[in-house]
Amino acid sequence: MGAITVSHLAWRLPGGDELFQDVGFRVGNGERTAIIGANGVGKTTLLKLITGDTRPSTGTITIDGQIGVMHQLVGTASHPARTVSELLVSLAPSRLQDAAVRLRLTESHLADDPMAYADALAAWGDAGGYDLEVAWSEYVTRALGEDFNEVRARQLRTFSGGEQKRLALEALLRSEFDILILDEPDNFLDVPGKRWLERELNDTRKTVLFISHDRELLAATATKIVTIEAWGAWTHGGSFATYAEAKMRQTDKREHDRSVYDDEQRKLEELVAEMRRRAKISEVFAPKLKAAETRLRHFVEKNERPPDVREQVIDVRLRGARTGKRAVICEQVELDGLTDPFDLELWYGERVAVLGGNGVGKSHFLRLLDTTGRSNRTPPSHSGVCRLGAGVVAGLFHQTHEHPEWFGRPLADILHDHDVVLGPAMGMLRRYELQNCAQQPFDTLSGGQQARFQILLLELSGATLLLLDEPTDNLDLVSAEALEAGLAQFDGTVVAVTHDRWFLRGFDRYVIFGDDCAVTDRTTLPPTWL
Repeated sequence: MGAITVSHLAWRLPGGDELFQDVGFRVGNGERTAIIGANGVGKTTLLKLITGDTRPSTGTITIDGQIGVMHQLVGTASHPARTVSELLVSLAPSRLQDAAVRLRLTESHLADDPMAYADALAAWGDAGGYDLEVAWSEYVTRALGEDFNEVRARQLRTFSGGEQKRLALEALLRSEFDILILDEPDNFLDVPGKRWLERELNDTRKTVLFISHDRELLAATATKIVTIEAWGAWTHGGSFATYAEAKMRQTDKREHDRSVYDDEQRKLEELVAEMRRRAKISEVFAPKLKAAETRLRHFVEKNERPPDVREQVIDVRLRGARTGKRAVICEQVELDGLTDPFDLELWYGERVAVLGGNGVGKSHFLRLLDTTGRSNRTPPSHSGVCRLGAGVVAGLFHQTHEHPEWFGRPLADILHDHDVVLGPAMGMLRRYELQNCAQQPFDTLSGGQQARFQILLLELSGATLLLLDEPTDNLDLVSAEALEAGLAQFDGTVVAVTHDRWFLRGFDRYVIFGDDCAVTDRTTLPPTWL
């Protein structure tokens, strides 16, 4: 059994501003409930409130069952796990986590206290640790194609984002938890991985609460959709296929209710004004004035005006510039341990999608292009020749938003490093719906807000070659459409790694990294990616 009930939940930012208020919904046993909403509205914060990582300003949360949690960014600086083993331990029930911590501590002092280590080994076994290690071996084989004992101490950052997510999902979907809380589980998964996730979510008997912006995943799996807005939440009790109609009805109802509220308030205010005018002429109307004022006060106290509906507007202004005809030249390039040698030429103005499964070298290829010609950056291990054409300046969008140099720093300060003073900086942030985050540290932003800020910095970089590593994964629908519009106006070359089937329609060339280490080039999208 697993269920979640959220009632009148609110949360305020450290500065006192309210992020959201009066959020309420219920996730019943076995339901697959999706949470959607604009970037920065508080979806990830809401999950942290449910999991107990953060305390609400007001409201209550009731949970029936054990909760397993997967955070938005696995294996990054914001996640405590650094190795494969640490990740799997972090996804285990608390009794096993405690036993693992005890075992690790006593192991480091084995020479001083061997009996403590022996006791810790026994406690690990009593907690079910050895059985869990057998299961971990299966998860690692399925997700990574490796032997657990060979990779247990390997750094998570050496695996692709998709491999990290697949491993975490394998562990949670087959765990003893009754409820799974998944923050954007589809991010970084390739198309086969997303289809696998759809099957797993549909087959599981667990209760699942998840955040996603992937419309195909939502349509295939969600049995209920909760939309988070600054003023609360509303629930659509059906699939995503009928969500657009439900949203339109919700908007129409809110506008109608607001109109009724405004009409009634105006009538009462006009009545008070009329009685006040008459009371000045004759004291006979003084009791009627008092009664009218009481009616108006009671109306305002007992009724809350429905909030105005404000549509999200993102304005992406990627400029670029004319470059030489050949933007990228690769001659017998081989990414060590990932690809066979390949030749490739990319031309000015092309929109090139880089496709392939997780871990085949796509992100390494983008990093190679980004570091080409830059003496202050170390390229991934490779052989062969890679160079950029005349006037080509590369700008990289990081898949996992790995910018440790920005952690702890407000957005306004980061923009100042790019010679943008506060006034113009606020205008730029406003175009990306980030004006309220100007003094907020980069690492405290939502994944979508971090993605939008990265795109803003690409505007300032002067890049004529955009290298985009899964740019839409954390973007809400409005932001993703704004990025697509910005790319359509961009005067330059775009190379993007993506598994977003909707986003792929804007590309005209496809470079495919195969599991067999071959790199092929084609002008039509493979049928398996449609």
